[in-house]
Amino acid sequence: MLRHPSSYRDPSGFMYKENGLYYRRINPVFFKEYNQAKSEGIYQKLFDKGWLIPHKEISSSDDKIIIQPEQLGFITYPYEWSFTQYKHAAQLTLRIQIFLLENDFSLKDASAFNIAFHKGKAIFIDTLSIEKYKENTPWRALKQFNEHFFGPLLLAQKHGGSFLKTLQYSINGIDLKEVKRQLNFTARFNPIIYSHIHLLSKFQDKNQDETDENKEIHLSKASQIKMLKALEQHIDAMTSVENTEWSSYYNEINYQETSFQIKKELIKEWCRDVNAAKVIDLGGNDGTFAKELLPQTDQIIVSDIDQPAIDQCYLNMLRSKEQKIIPMVCDLMQPSPSIGFHNSERDSFTSRVINFKPDVSMALALIHHITLTGNVPFEMSAAYFAQLSKYLIIEFPDRTDSWVTYILDSKREARHLFDGYNSSAFAKAYQKEFKLIKSEKIQGTERTLFLFERHER
Repeated sequence: MLRHPSSYRDPSGFMYKENGLYYRRINPVFFKEYNQAKSEGIYQKLFDKGWLIPHKEISSSDDKIIIQPEQLGFITYPYEWSFTQYKHAAQLTLRIQIFLLENDFSLKDASAFNIAFHKGKAIFIDTLSIEKYKENTPWRALKQFNEHFFGPLLLAQKHGGSFLKTLQYSINGIDLKEVKRQLNFTARFNPIIYSHIHLLSKFQDKNQDETDENKEIHLSKASQIKMLKALEQHIDAMTSVENTEWSSYYNEINYQETSFQIKKELIKEWCRDVNAAKVIDLGGNDGTFAKELLPQTDQIIVSDIDQPAIDQCYLNMLRSKEQKIIPMVCDLMQPSPSIGFHNSERDSFTSRVINFKPDVSMALALIHHITLTGNVPFEMSAAYFAQLSKYLIIEFPDRTDSWVTYILDSKREARHLFDGYNSSAFAKAYQKEFKLIKSEKIQGTERTLFLFERHER
């Protein structure tokens, strides 16, 4: 029974993997809390609400209880969420805490890593975070909630989506003093921001004073619920300038409607030809092409560098109640690395995709950005894509394509360094890693769609 590298912080138990499935072991120190929550129907009520990942109890003995949670197809981390995803993860955490307080329970931690996106929406995945409420005891995870959720959201709202990546370089959250420093002076006049950022950061400093070390603070349950409801309402009303300024990429590209439809049909046909059940759309924008594949696939990851595009993808999913798409923010030029203790607590983007085992990777309207903007040679991008899946559908815009011309013109005096950017050089480099199955010029465009099959290894 090998503990999962991300599951070491809580002595109550840990996750482990066996025969390809994930299980959670509960240690005796948490038996009482677990059995109380179970007997009072807390778990079942949260399952019914769709707020907590369902689990079934596999075995119980004097030294351990084993539960098997519903399996996640692919996990994304907070630093890969769009603004609305981050908001919804924060709101779910607060709603669970409010529900638990109303039922004399509480969350003992409020890490953003306790949330995953499953079947189209946020869900809480840390079963052992639920403990019995102690009368008049303030929520001990409030500071962590603000460091993991409220602080990054406030800074992302003011300065841009890059602050949603806070937990990638500060895995334990952002210091509230840093949040306070980067907010406008007028923010202190907002009662919610003042109490959760300014006041809490002051209390943090004061609490470090040895003279205050043994002082206990009391706060009624009713007061806590009122406070958390106000915080949840504030977060609900938060918006991102980046999102409100979003206008569809596909309204601006150099495609005629006929060409656009031809591209969609080719992608559907080629994925059907290779029996693709799982697909990753790298640079998938708002999921336009992923949606075309929904009737014939089981699961599709849509990744893109553009926060507003992924936000639009997520909002579209919610409206249509789509459960197969997994949207995530990812820059292929610097995808999420492995982080945490021993660099194994949170897996890299690439290793998670490899473990996901997609049948097809799609790289549409992407290679010219990687090659011309990112200066990545064809051989290197081919080798990267070959790690991910057996089949690759990739779109190559020729030098005469308007976007390629624009990028090349921006190189100015260095333009000649990219004379090797052409379809024949591309095809030759990619055939070192792949077998070319078919290619087709997209009518009405200067772009060609290629279907490759990875060489047997």
